[in-house]
Amino acid sequence: MAEVTRLIHEYLRHDKKFPHVWCPGCGIGIMLGALIRAIDRTGFSKDEIVMISGIGCTGRLPVYVDFNTLHTTHGRALTFATGVKLAKPSLKVIVIMGDGDAVAIGGNHFIHAARRNIDLTAIILNNSVYGMTGGQFSPTTPYGMKTTTTMYSNVEQAFKISELAITAGAVFVARGTVYHAKELDGLFERAFLKRGFSVVEVISHCHTQYGRLNRMGTAVEMMEWQRDHAVTVEKAAQMNEEELRDKFKIGVLADRELPVFEDEYGKIRAMSRGIPAK
Repeated sequence: MAEVTRLIHEYLRHDKKFPHVWCPGCGIGIMLGALIRAIDRTGFSKDEIVMISGIGCTGRLPVYVDFNTLHTTHGRALTFATGVKLAKPSLKVIVIMGDGDAVAIGGNHFIHAARRNIDLTAIILNNSVYGMTGGQFSPTTPYGMKTTTTMYSNVEQAFKISELAITAGAVFVARGTVYHAKELDGLFERAFLKRGFSVVEVISHCHTQYGRLNRMGTAVEMMEWQRDHAVTVEKAAQMNEEELRDKFKIGVLADRELPVFEDEYGKIRAMSRGIPAK
């Protein structure tokens, strides 16, 4: 309990920003807890961290943390983050986005940030819907599910965020859930310490807008669904296609080394000044 109290008082703006705006039972609070535990373990000081978000339920998270923070426009969090990182490469830049913010209006920025391999950590909370603006379908709404704008059925296939990140060039990609909170700590920690564009997709739940319309039960029951359908990468390797049909993988999906954008950009700047490349 003493450790929890220390983290709350050290990392949260508890004296002026609470109570928060999230619905009771929302998974974003669990993600926030995992986030500050991971940051505490990595040893970054609060002044070394810049946390940037766009718009939406998840986009509200930087309001509650005592770091350097930017609350930016919808879909443009990675654009602002790129500018911050190039202007001050010594800062640890963490970008918090929802699935709609990251891969709908922000989709083009997402794939090109991955392609460039900019040294940022993108945390994307995937709750399959636009929660804050009324429950509209998002790029990650599963086929056949209902939302306020697909009242009969969603007829589009869902984006696979982590697989998209890998294909686009991210050097570290992981997927976790808010049910597996302690494992999520570790994924965040590894992402923060990895140089290059790292992505952690967090499977969460919106029981208010998405779960209620699809009769998925309470927040607890939706977390139990995560427990029952998540399979670790290691276990999945031992399973056949039929066994994996209604499951999704959690853990580290990709971890590789590629040239980091800031390093390569620095070489170009040096050459433009007549300094020989090293």
